[in-house]
Amino acid sequence: MEREVDVVAFDVERGKIREFARATRAADPVHTERAVARDRGHADVVATPTYVAVSLHYRDQREWVAALGLDIERTMVGSVRWTYRRPLVVGDAIVGRRRVVADERRHGTGGELRLVTLETDFVDATGDTVVTQQDVVVERPAR
Repeated sequence: MEREVDVVAFDVERGKIREFARATRAADPVHTERAVARDRGHADVVATPTYVAVSLHYRDQREWVAALGLDIERTMVGSVRWTYRRPLVVGDAIVGRRRVVADERRHGTGGELRLVTLETDFVDATGDTVVTQQDVVVERPAR
């Protein structure tokens, strides 16, 4: 059942971490101050927990939705979950491989829903998985 949907690569950037910290109101200075991050044992500033969402900027959303046979007008994100093995820090070069792990249909009050579960393993330059993201994408019934 598993099939690869796409591959994305990006670098963890100091300025982008600052933007995520501001947007999510992350007050911990580990996300903005190198000295604090180093005092806590990190090589540099630590990315916020939702930082891998930046990968969306490097993906063609219409392309992968169409490749899965989904109608983008009826498709929405049902849930997102992250499992971290270590924090991302400034300078990490990340590659994410997204794959379909489940594709099912359920009956809802308005008709049949399609739920596609996607998992992305984000690996660092050494090939170690740093973060796994699981998304459930929901396609609502046609009207």
